[in-house]
Amino acid sequence: MANKLPQIITSLLETDMYKFSMGQAIYHQFSDYKTTWTFKCRSEDVYFTPEMVEEIRAQVKLYCGLRFTEDELDYLNDIRWIKGSYVDFLRLWEPRYEDLTITGEGGSGLTIEARGTWLNTSMYEIPILAIVNEVYFRMRYDYSGLIASFKEKLDEKAEWLHGGKYCAASFSEFGLRRRLSAEAQELAVKKLAETKLPSGKFVGTSNVYLAKKYGLIPVGTMAHEWIMCVGQGNHKHNPAYSNWYALEAWVKEYGVLNGTALTDAITTDCFLRDFQLTYATLFSGVRHDSGDPFEWGEKMIKHYESLSIDPKAKTLLFSDSLDLERADKLYRHFRDRTNVAFGIGTYLSNDTCVPPLNIVMKTTACNGMDVAKISDTPGKGMCKNPDYVAYLRRCIDWRMQHEKR
Repeated sequence: MANKLPQIITSLLETDMYKFSMGQAIYHQFSDYKTTWTFKCRSEDVYFTPEMVEEIRAQVKLYCGLRFTEDELDYLNDIRWIKGSYVDFLRLWEPRYEDLTITGEGGSGLTIEARGTWLNTSMYEIPILAIVNEVYFRMRYDYSGLIASFKEKLDEKAEWLHGGKYCAASFSEFGLRRRLSAEAQELAVKKLAETKLPSGKFVGTSNVYLAKKYGLIPVGTMAHEWIMCVGQGNHKHNPAYSNWYALEAWVKEYGVLNGTALTDAITTDCFLRDFQLTYATLFSGVRHDSGDPFEWGEKMIKHYESLSIDPKAKTLLFSDSLDLERADKLYRHFRDRTNVAFGIGTYLSNDTCVPPLNIVMKTTACNGMDVAKISDTPGKGMCKNPDYVAYLRRCIDWRMQHEKR
């Protein structure tokens, strides 16, 4: 199994920051949980050839041979909320190729599944998606043409920001999982870090490796897997209270640190039932990832005000399918009433002359039980068992209709 392309993932830091923030809490509180993760290509008319599948296997094998260096561990140890016990765990940790099944089956010609402890399988998602993406674009197209197109569009974006055409407030680059290539993402981060902005600020990147390399802030707190596994992985829990269990465990781990809550794992309306005064005070803000962002922002401001919390003391982080124009509109709409921030992904890391892939790798089971996401946008969930989705919906509906507020 020899790779034909250069090694794509070259450091275990080359993942999104929230994998470490969730990973530490998993290590301390849920180390015995086991999960199943499933890959899905949502793009139509995309096919992974047998040659691509073989290259993906080879690249994943190379990734599984990586280990954290002492320099990388020192970097993580200097982050305020990372604890020495977790750093010591990472010193021993290694990816296990045996946890993964990669075949050339399925409608897209590629199936990937990961099974094992949540501690392990959670860490595979981002590097595997980055590998799949780069293998596809390098083997499907003329890469030199794609990177030339990418650079042209990147220069245009930088000029728009520098010239004041768009203001993205405080924004970060979130594009690792669907980037064109490692080269492209690094070009984007470097260009944005060097661009002088008349207003707003480029804060950092979710890619911890690039944050370390360029002295930027590694950005990220929690993902949907946290709410799904903590809230639905214990068979004794009512899944309509997934957010409460997840928020409680997060506060147990971090207190007032590292606090941006994700609202849409089982709908934002259900989230708000649990995001009452204590949590709304402790968490510095909330993240939007589905549904109409303007409606969501208004709902969050109204909720803070109902708790007598000044929305200007909190941050609304938008991260769903953003470009600079959309971010600018959101910023102008909300800037006088709250702090606004953005996480911009594929638009910054894979904007070329061909469409990007829409690929995901999601948790589909925890401790032998189905788990599901019911977001504010229909179709964003990914559960193998429709009966469980129907059950989860019934639990949520009953709570929303019968629980006294």
